[in-house]
Amino acid sequence: MRTPPRPLHRRRFLTITAAALGAPMAAAATTVSWRGSALGAAASITLGGTGRAAAAETFAAVAAEVDRLEDIFSLYRPTSALSRLNRDGRIDAPPPELVMLLELCDALHRVTGGAFDPTVQPVWRALAEGRSPEAAKRAVGWDGVEVTPKRITLTRSGMALTLNGIAQGEITDRVAALLVARGYRDVLVDMGEIAAGGTRAGAPWRVDVAAPDGRVLRRLRLSDRALAVSATAGTVLGPDAMAGHILDPRPGGSGPAHRLVAVSAPRAAVADGLSTGCCLLTAPLAARAVAGCAGARLEELY
Repeated sequence: MRTPPRPLHRRRFLTITAAALGAPMAAAATTVSWRGSALGAAASITLGGTGRAAAAETFAAVAAEVDRLEDIFSLYRPTSALSRLNRDGRIDAPPPELVMLLELCDALHRVTGGAFDPTVQPVWRALAEGRSPEAAKRAVGWDGVEVTPKRITLTRSGMALTLNGIAQGEITDRVAALLVARGYRDVLVDMGEIAAGGTRAGAPWRVDVAAPDGRVLRRLRLSDRALAVSATAGTVLGPDAMAGHILDPRPGGSGPAHRLVAVSAPRAAVADGLSTGCCLLTAPLAARAVAGCAGARLEELY
């Protein structure tokens, strides 16, 4: 199996105000930031109420944790657990993080009526390489994935998984948990189109959801909560660069129903997966899917 194409440029539809609403200027002076990448997207962390020297060790731990998780979830590292699963069709003694994330994928597949389906990877790859996707469609189907703590198996010939519609959210959750375990409270974790934050000096972070033309569609206040935005035109595929990267895995599926979906939830991984799947659902079905996940809210359909 050839190495998958590198991620294409991603447009950004989520912006975060540097200072939270109502946060005093004195608190802003103690804000420090880290910038890096996760799964091909720009990532950043902002910590309030601390100094740069005190945060340096924490940021080093964050970078190490992101690197560790990329060794599990990345399509672009040939030795990652996901790459080995796609190459060999099975993986024994899989990392527990992969098992747990695939169990969440199963729940989201069910709640979205099959719209969220990581087995769409062969079709994504065919389009990214400029090939016809018709043959690849025969390998798509979540019923071909078997997951146990001892083994993960892809039972259909040519199957492969992509976790790009949920793994950034999972990494966000795990980085946020690391920060909480180290005693940080005023935090914002920004993984491109997924953000999770605690309060900033007692006030929420302000997050804007923007349309493809840059107009602000929704202005939210984020506190102890995650927000994910999925946009069908965020990355384009195919020889004519016309196919959006959120592909419909359902037999006879009609493709995207919305240009952009924003979902918030207590877990970033849940918000990430729901926003991806809901791009393919009508408004009533999207609302039903989100209502099926405790604490989740449909923030924007565009």
